Amino acid sequence: MGTTDLFDRPVRDLRISVTDRCNFRCTYCMPREVFGPGYRFLPKDQLLTFEEIVAIVSQFAARGVHKVRITGGEPLLRRDIEDLVAMIAGVDGVDDLTLTTNGSLLARKSHSLATAGLDRVTVSLDAMDDPTFQKMNDVGFPVSTVLESIDAAAKAGLGPIKVNAVVQRGVNEHAVVAMARHFRGTGHIVRFIEYMDVGNTNGWRLDDVVPADEMIEAIDREFPLEAVPPNYPGEVANRFRYLDGEGEVGIIASVTKPFCGSCTRARVSAEGTLYTCLFASSGSSLRDVIRRGGDVGGAIDEVWGKRDDRYSEVRSSNTARLAVPVEMSYIGG
Repeated sequence: MGTTDLFDRPVRDLRISVTDRCNFRCTYCMPREVFGPGYRFLPKDQLLTFEEIVAIVSQFAARGVHKVRITGGEPLLRRDIEDLVAMIAGVDGVDDLTLTTNGSLLARKSHSLATAGLDRVTVSLDAMDDPTFQKMNDVGFPVSTVLESIDAAAKAGLGPIKVNAVVQRGVNEHAVVAMARHFRGTGHIVRFIEYMDVGNTNGWRLDDVVPADEMIEAIDREFPLEAVPPNYPGEVANRFRYLDGEGEVGIIASVTKPFCGSCTRARVSAEGTLYTCLFASSGSSLRDVIRRGGDVGGAIDEVWGKRDDRYSEVRSSNTARLAVPVEMSYIGG
């Protein structure tokens, strides 16, 4: 069964959040001044159960989704996450099961995640030096522990690891070449992400964006690159290969080079709300459909069939909107 939106884009990828909680307070995602000690996260009874998550994944798989990414918050904070991984891995049609993590708990969980059926992990790391990285994660977490987690995940068979770095002007643009240098030849792929206007709490300004071309030019001056084709239709990262054969880097340039036209991605929050765009301000509750015994597949068809999102192609130089956008921490980026 195929489901397409108003621009004839199919749904092929699903990102599903399992918690809105995180143990980091990254300034571009969950700034401490907003997500402080008094912040109220979702109560347990509002979160999707594992069985509800699998029911949703199964309906998306029946509509052509084969790639599922588990996100958060920090998904490894969800108790018994390995059990959920095993359940999703058993869904017919899902052949690429991945998870995005900050790496804080990954070293101790890599083996059990791989055994449960996880295929790969993506690890967030925004700089190679502790002063910059610790300032960005705002909890004093060291680079060395993230690198240990990457090594553990690779040894468990969860590679090649993708390492995501959000780049902000005046904060960590100096880290771009250092990160490229560190991961060259390791088999892991660093993906540099333009700082995006997701949510309403990170104080985004266009002046804070380091354009993709600038990042690639900086790397290319030290390690010559060439562009290579995407691995699959709808891949969000632009790929560049080192001319000396030492691997590749990726750039996610949703600000300067939008890719809305090929977007095949759906997002479901930890409480079961379906969003058809990272920059959406509202969504549709699949949890409510499930809990009243309704037709989840029909609800997905209805929502996706009306989809006309192309925010990145029409964004302005500010984030003024008619409605408050959903936070990145809520739908996992």
